[in-house]
Amino acid sequence: MTELLIFVIVGVVFYMINKNYKSSDYHNIQMNGKQTLKGKLEEHEAGLLVAMLAKVAKADGNVNELEAEILSHTFTDISSHFEKSEDVRDQLKNIYQKEMNIFDNTVEIAKKYFSLTKNEYQKRIKVMEYLLNIAFIDDNFSKTEFMITEDIANALEIKKANFENLIARFEQFYNQKKDSEKLSLKKSCDILGVKITDDMSLIKKKYRDLVKKNHPDIITGQGASQSIIDEATAKLQEINEAYQIIKKEKK
Repeated sequence: MTELLIFVIVGVVFYMINKNYKSSDYHNIQMNGKQTLKGKLEEHEAGLLVAMLAKVAKADGNVNELEAEILSHTFTDISSHFEKSEDVRDQLKNIYQKEMNIFDNTVEIAKKYFSLTKNEYQKRIKVMEYLLNIAFIDDNFSKTEFMITEDIANALEIKKANFENLIARFEQFYNQKKDSEKLSLKKSCDILGVKITDDMSLIKKKYRDLVKKNHPDIITGQGASQSIIDEATAKLQEINEAYQIIKKEKK
């Protein structure tokens, strides 16, 4: 067996999804040196990890855009630490495509991963954390996702208390995220002077009226001082952001 893939999830995964998230800035895995792939990638730690990711990502029947971006970066991060990285990346994608629609071998794959990491419990905890991050990423941890991640956790011999604690931490984070979004929506309505129950046509009219009232070009034409122009510019940005938040919610 080739040298085991050693990786760490960078940072606290809960904070990778926020309003400033840029997929191009995210790097999942760090390793030292390059490996020469020996044997089948499907039996290597890297291939087994991607296979488990495929099960979790497709558990709810849908892979959203953010999941796809993160998985793409994962393939790139892992393959970049192998010689012939492009070939390895293609193989990882093939493993993902194959395994995302097969679920009856989930436990078998997780057990293979366990056999390679018997003495690395903290690594398996990090793997479990990453798998749960993929499961939670769409703000909905379904029963199917729970069952699949629980099967993997058992096969990886993750202690029940550790597994439940990881889920609780994700639930807490996403509940706080939802509460924050609610506050942001309320503030946006206050800025436009509307209610979320108002018809979109009324909200649009309010928005346009405020844009005209605070547009820097109009303020400038009225002979306003630079400080008032700057204030109107900042206000206009706030109005635009508020309108986008409400428009997204009303879709």
